[in-house]
Amino acid sequence: MVVVVGGRASGKRTYAASLGYADADMADGVLDERPVLLNLQDYIAKCPDDLVPEEIADALANKEVVSCCEIGNGVVPLDPGERAWREQVGRTLNILAERADSVVRMVCGIPVVLK
Repeated sequence: MVVVVGGRASGKRTYAASLGYADADMADGVLDERPVLLNLQDYIAKCPDDLVPEEIADALANKEVVSCCEIGNGVVPLDPGERAWREQVGRTLNILAERADSVVRMVCGIPVVLK
């Protein structure tokens, strides 16, 4: 698996396309049979609150590429639900990064390989 992280409009989708994936191969925030999941943070927002990060990571085990917007930088939300979602996204990304073959951070359209 390749995990791709970066800010909004940082080039995550373009990077996945550079790996040979067409738009038809990319699911946006939904878990289905396609090999690429874009916007992991949106998928997690739709998950039940009691679903733990390990279970989410296990559900993504067959994905070839998973991308996620960086949401852990900046102001901590006041809303407890928003904070819990942010925490769940971060913990899930940590697990995925540990399991991944490669982790890439996109900065201004430039891929920076972390792993």
